[in-house]
Amino acid sequence: MSSDTSATAAASPPPGAKQKRTWYHTTLFNAFVIGGVGFIAPGLWNAMSNLGAGGAQEPYLVNAANSLVFGIMGFLCLFGAPLANRVGLSWTLFLGAVGYPIYSAGLYTNNRYGNEWFVLVGAVACGFSAGLFWASEGAIALGYPEPGKRGRYLNIWLWFRTGGPLVGGAIVLALNHDANSKAKGKVGYQTYLVFIALQCIAAPLALLLSPPEKVQRADGSRVVIKSEASMGAEFKALWVACKRKDILLLLPIFWAAYFNQYSGNFQSYYFGVRARALIGFVGNFGTLLSSQLMSTLLDYKRLPVKKRIVIGFWWVVVWHVIAWTYGWVIQEKYTRNPPAYDWEDKGFVEGFFVLILWDFARQALQNWLYYLVANKTDNISELTRYSGILRGQESFAQAVTYGLNTKNWYGGRVPLAVNTILLFLAAFPTWFVVRDLVPVESDTKPTSDNESHVEEGLAEHQISDTGIKEKVAIGKVSVGVDAAM
Repeated sequence: MSSDTSATAAASPPPGAKQKRTWYHTTLFNAFVIGGVGFIAPGLWNAMSNLGAGGAQEPYLVNAANSLVFGIMGFLCLFGAPLANRVGLSWTLFLGAVGYPIYSAGLYTNNRYGNEWFVLVGAVACGFSAGLFWASEGAIALGYPEPGKRGRYLNIWLWFRTGGPLVGGAIVLALNHDANSKAKGKVGYQTYLVFIALQCIAAPLALLLSPPEKVQRADGSRVVIKSEASMGAEFKALWVACKRKDILLLLPIFWAAYFNQYSGNFQSYYFGVRARALIGFVGNFGTLLSSQLMSTLLDYKRLPVKKRIVIGFWWVVVWHVIAWTYGWVIQEKYTRNPPAYDWEDKGFVEGFFVLILWDFARQALQNWLYYLVANKTDNISELTRYSGILRGQESFAQAVTYGLNTKNWYGGRVPLAVNTILLFLAAFPTWFVVRDLVPVESDTKPTSDNESHVEEGLAEHQISDTGIKEKVAIGKVSVGVDAAM
């Protein structure tokens, strides 16, 4: 271990020295890499999901496939963290992107030829890939930026993530907008061909990611890496993280955050094809607005970090109460008299707003949760474990909810009731974590415009290392494209 430390320390410039920033090692460039992969791979997957039932006429096969995806993904998220810390985040991200086009190919063959087995093969491939993707993505997005600017970079990441469904929704709407698509049914098979082609770009793009020890932050500080000496030690560290009280208290809210997959059934039950395509496109603007509002709050330097987190908690609670109260009212109305809306119909907007509010509240919760987790540690290896544990639980929850929605429950009352109760119960342990939190991010004064320009420039810069925090990156020396941490 001492040899690893000395090797890494030798590679670092001495305090007070000038370090030349290389544009492809800057925090901003790496934010664009992780954002780009998220835009193409899971982003376009979400675009298909936003159609309801992956664009299929009936939701049941796709819900079963998605249950399989998230069941496998949960295990890979959990155990992918030790793997990511050993083989490197770039290669983990690469492996995390290769399964998405296979999943889309399964939906294509089902849509055009009625094939079902390949949908399940694609689900298995996507489950393995997505688990590795989420194990690495969260740690990169949260660990690469300096702690004082995580809210800003978190927003960049999530804008890309939401941009994928936005562009995907535009593609779907362009291919499914004619009068023949007014009725309930499925999207055209050409939609999936476009998605497959785009998703094939994600894996090579992932290899552009810089290893953590080469990332050059604007303030000169280093990404903190405290990796374990062996794979066995990694699993031991994972077990220690799993037993932490605050992590255990956060498990319910990570279950509740994405438990509402009934929204896909809601669309396929009550909207025609082109109405679903429009919802899949326009609905993303509400998600982007929610992300921007929450990120603005979390990056507001005139409030202490703890205060921002507390205000964010209550903001999330208020919007969930609004969204779920309205959703229950409209669902009961539709249960009594089920509609089949096109976008030209009078009642379209009221049903559309159910989905808008659900997504708005969920996006606010996601932004806030990741900022909360990011303020527990500044060690990227530890962040990889935390995000893997919590994303794994989130995945298990989605596996359960997709399985729950393979059945046509009367009025959707069972999935809606389970989700409402879960959200209510999860609020209490989450508040205990917020109450006891001591943020790792220090409260700093607002940076000037000049400092912001220095941080976000992609050209080479000269920066001083005199303000470098006394942190030593402990890990393996980079070999090839990435470092084995």
